[in-house]
Amino acid sequence: MRQCMDSENLHRRLKKIIGQVQAIDRMIEEDVPCEDILSQINAAKSALHGCGKVVLEGHIKHCVLDGLDHGDVEKTIDQFTTAVARFSKLG
Repeated sequence: MRQCMDSENLHRRLKKIIGQVQAIDRMIEEDVPCEDILSQINAAKSALHGCGKVVLEGHIKHCVLDGLDHGDVEKTIDQFTTAVARFSKLG
């Protein structure tokens, strides 16, 4: 699976998201207004969604294409459908 993902990009993005979540935690401790906290939560959700898009794109470009070219087409389509369904639940 690692070859289908831009793992360096994902690690970099996830480290930023971890920093965002830690900042949100500090905001709660510092009694920052709720609307500001919600804004930061939304930003972290959006960033995490971006990571999901990177993973899904890699899945399509590598796993799906390889499965269609060299594997079981029906199984590949089932796996792709599952991946899309799981990603769509992130919203």
